Amino acid sequence: MSGYFKTALLMAAMTGLFMAVGGLIGGSNGALIALVIAAVMNLMTWWNSDRAVLSMTGARLVSEATAPEYVRLVYRLADGAGMPRPAVYVIDSDQPNAFATGRNPANAAVAASTGLLQRLTPEEIAGVMAHELAHIRNHDTLIMTITATMAGAIGMLGNFAFFFGGRNREGGVLGTLLVMIFAPMAAAIVQMAISRSREYEADRMGAEICGQPLWLASALRKIDHFAKGIDNRQAEANPALAHMFIINPLHAHRRDALFSTHPATENRIAALVAMAGQDMPQPGLSENDRSVARSSIPRSGRRLR
Repeated sequence: MSGYFKTALLMAAMTGLFMAVGGLIGGSNGALIALVIAAVMNLMTWWNSDRAVLSMTGARLVSEATAPEYVRLVYRLADGAGMPRPAVYVIDSDQPNAFATGRNPANAAVAASTGLLQRLTPEEIAGVMAHELAHIRNHDTLIMTITATMAGAIGMLGNFAFFFGGRNREGGVLGTLLVMIFAPMAAAIVQMAISRSREYEADRMGAEICGQPLWLASALRKIDHFAKGIDNRQAEANPALAHMFIINPLHAHRRDALFSTHPATENRIAALVAMAGQDMPQPGLSENDRSVARSSIPRSGRRLR
């Protein structure tokens, strides 16, 4: 199934759900209004997906002049993968994390947190950014952003129903309760189902782009550890964005489950270790891996700036 077909299918499903919620709130008129709103949102999301997400996370654009090693690393990985160079952003957050956004590879952006650039080695950062480039190549970024936007909107409809719903409309109090409980849950289920499968594929392709599966495996282990103890204020303020990050920024459960936005980190690491031909996860990169990295990744110190 092509990325564009999946995106169209998702937009149709989320629009239908949006209309159903609108119908419960305001009857036929509510459904019609919800349809118009959904159509406008779909169009705006399609053309401005990267700007919307980058704005919500407070990401700032960087260049070779302001973040030379980080930007050159991303460019080198993109060039090696035969992809257009994405715009490169930094998020001011101590929690190590990263995401990609944009409607297609020619209009894409990658963003890494200051915590990631400071706490991870260049090898690990290369693995993370290769993972994000894989999302761009797979056209995941568009469907991820549309899902985040629509899920957030449906959640707002639930809040609207709580404050303005009542007996004098279709569904009455029961309809209000259904909207409040099940509409956000339904949107979240769609969001989670998409997230879980795409992460494994982006891990696989990202490992191929950087050429070292253990770099990404080591990065995932570190990010997962820090994400459990460091808050991500941008994601906390916009929970619908959580599925876009490489590791759930909202302190996700450790095991695979229906209501997890990401697969369990240990399962992702195991898959990467299998790619590298190892018998078991290693606590970090070997010195040999690091020597290989030093010959291919620009660095003036232990961390990228």
